[in-house]
Amino acid sequence: MPTASPKELSPNESYNKHLEEAQQLLEQAKEELKKQNLRQASEKIWGACALAIKAHAMARKGIKPQSHKDLWMYKEEAAKELGNWIKVAFRQANLMHVNFYEDMATREDVEEVLKEVEKLVKTIKETLKTHQK
Repeated sequence: MPTASPKELSPNESYNKHLEEAQQLLEQAKEELKKQNLRQASEKIWGACALAIKAHAMARKGIKPQSHKDLWMYKEEAAKELGNWIKVAFRQANLMHVNFYEDMATREDVEEVLKEVEKLVKTIKETLKTHQK
Protein backbone atom coordinates (compact mmCIF):
# COMPACT_ATOMS: atom_id res chain seq x y z
CA MET A 1 0.00 0.00 0.00
CA PRO A 2 1.51 3.37 -0.99
CA THR A 3 2.20 5.85 1.75
CA ALA A 4 1.21 9.47 1.58
CA SER A 5 4.06 11.84 0.93
CA PRO A 6 4.65 14.61 3.44
CA LYS A 7 2.92 17.89 2.69
CA GLU A 8 5.11 20.08 0.55
CA LEU A 9 5.69 23.49 2.05
CA SER A 10 4.78 26.52 -0.01
CA PRO A 11 7.74 28.73 -0.95
CA ASN A 12 6.73 31.27 1.73
CA GLU A 13 6.40 28.55 4.37
CA SER A 14 9.69 27.03 3.33
CA TYR A 15 11.85 30.14 3.51
CA ASN A 16 10.07 31.32 6.65
CA LYS A 17 10.89 27.96 8.23
CA HIS A 18 14.55 28.47 7.34
CA LEU A 19 14.51 31.92 8.92
CA GLU A 20 12.85 30.60 12.08
CA GLU A 21 15.46 27.85 12.30
CA ALA A 22 18.23 30.41 11.76
CA GLN A 23 16.89 32.45 14.67
CA GLN A 24 16.73 29.33 16.85
CA LEU A 25 20.35 28.52 16.02
CA LEU A 26 21.41 32.01 17.02
CA GLU A 27 19.70 31.56 20.38
CA GLN A 28 21.41 28.18 20.79
CA ALA A 29 24.76 29.80 19.92
CA LYS A 30 24.24 32.29 22.75
CA GLU A 31 23.52 29.43 25.15
CA GLU A 32 26.66 27.61 24.04
CA LEU A 33 28.67 30.79 24.60
CA LYS A 34 27.35 30.98 28.16
CA LYS A 35 28.64 27.42 28.66
CA GLN A 36 32.02 28.39 27.15
CA ASN A 37 31.47 25.91 24.31
CA LEU A 38 32.97 27.97 21.51
CA ARG A 39 33.03 25.13 19.00
CA GLN A 40 29.30 24.44 19.29
CA ALA A 41 28.49 28.16 19.29
CA SER A 42 30.58 28.55 16.15
CA GLU A 43 28.80 25.80 14.25
CA LYS A 44 25.40 27.18 15.19
CA ILE A 45 26.44 30.61 13.94
CA TRP A 46 27.47 29.08 10.61
CA GLY A 47 24.19 27.15 10.42
CA ALA A 48 22.16 30.31 11.01
CA CYS A 49 24.01 32.13 8.25
CA ALA A 50 23.61 29.24 5.81
CA LEU A 51 19.86 28.97 6.49
CA ALA A 52 19.36 32.71 6.03
CA ILE A 53 21.21 32.66 2.70
CA LYS A 54 19.12 29.66 1.61
CA ALA A 55 15.94 31.53 2.58
CA HIS A 56 17.00 34.50 0.46
CA ALA A 57 17.74 32.24 -2.51
CA MET A 58 14.39 30.51 -2.20
CA ALA A 59 12.44 33.76 -1.92
CA ARG A 60 14.24 35.72 -4.58
CA LYS A 61 15.29 33.10 -7.14
CA GLY A 62 13.14 30.07 -6.36
CA ILE A 63 16.23 27.94 -5.79
CA LYS A 64 17.55 26.10 -2.75
CA PRO A 65 21.34 25.96 -2.51
CA GLN A 66 22.27 22.38 -1.64
CA SER A 67 26.01 22.49 -1.13
CA HIS A 68 28.61 24.64 0.55
CA LYS A 69 29.72 25.71 -2.93
CA ASP A 70 26.16 26.69 -3.85
CA LEU A 71 26.01 28.92 -0.77
CA TRP A 72 29.35 30.51 -1.65
CA MET A 73 28.09 31.26 -5.14
CA TYR A 74 24.69 32.57 -4.03
CA LYS A 75 26.04 34.95 -1.39
CA GLU A 76 27.06 37.15 -4.32
CA GLU A 77 23.40 37.47 -5.35
CA ALA A 78 22.32 38.33 -1.82
CA ALA A 79 25.08 40.94 -1.61
CA LYS A 80 23.86 42.61 -4.82
CA GLU A 81 20.56 43.33 -3.08
CA LEU A 82 21.69 43.83 0.51
CA GLY A 83 25.24 45.17 0.24
CA ASN A 84 28.79 43.84 0.24
CA TRP A 85 28.79 43.48 4.02
CA ILE A 86 26.77 40.29 3.42
CA LYS A 87 29.81 38.71 1.76
CA VAL A 88 32.01 39.69 4.70
CA ALA A 89 29.53 38.31 7.24
CA PHE A 90 29.22 35.10 5.22
CA ARG A 91 32.99 34.62 5.13
CA GLN A 92 33.21 35.28 8.87
CA ALA A 93 30.47 32.71 9.49
CA ASN A 94 32.32 30.23 7.31
CA LEU A 95 35.35 30.68 9.56
CA MET A 96 33.10 29.70 12.45
CA HIS A 97 32.36 26.49 10.55
CA VAL A 98 36.11 25.92 10.30
CA ASN A 99 36.44 26.71 14.00
CA PHE A 100 34.08 23.86 14.82
CA TYR A 101 36.73 21.48 13.49
CA GLU A 102 39.91 23.40 14.34
CA ASP A 103 39.00 25.02 17.69
CA MET A 104 41.10 28.13 17.03
CA ALA A 105 38.77 31.12 17.58
CA THR A 106 38.69 33.16 20.74
CA ARG A 107 35.51 33.97 22.61
CA GLU A 108 35.78 37.53 21.30
CA ASP A 109 35.99 36.21 17.71
CA VAL A 110 32.86 34.13 18.19
CA GLU A 111 30.95 36.97 19.85
CA GLU A 112 31.84 39.39 17.04
CA VAL A 113 30.76 37.00 14.31
CA LEU A 114 27.57 36.21 16.21
CA LYS A 115 26.66 39.91 16.09
CA GLU A 116 27.32 40.08 12.35
CA VAL A 117 25.26 36.98 11.63
CA GLU A 118 22.43 38.26 13.82
CA LYS A 119 22.45 41.38 11.63
CA LEU A 120 22.49 39.24 8.48
CA VAL A 121 19.53 37.11 9.61
CA LYS A 122 17.56 40.17 10.73
CA THR A 123 18.24 42.02 7.47
CA ILE A 124 17.22 39.08 5.31
CA LYS A 125 14.10 38.48 7.41
CA GLU A 126 13.04 42.13 7.14
CA THR A 127 13.82 42.25 3.42
CA LEU A 128 11.80 39.13 2.68
CA LYS A 129 8.74 40.37 4.60
CA THR A 130 8.04 42.58 1.60
CA HIS A 131 8.21 39.48 -0.62
CA GLN A 132 5.31 37.73 1.10
CA LYS A 133 1.78 38.11 -0.14
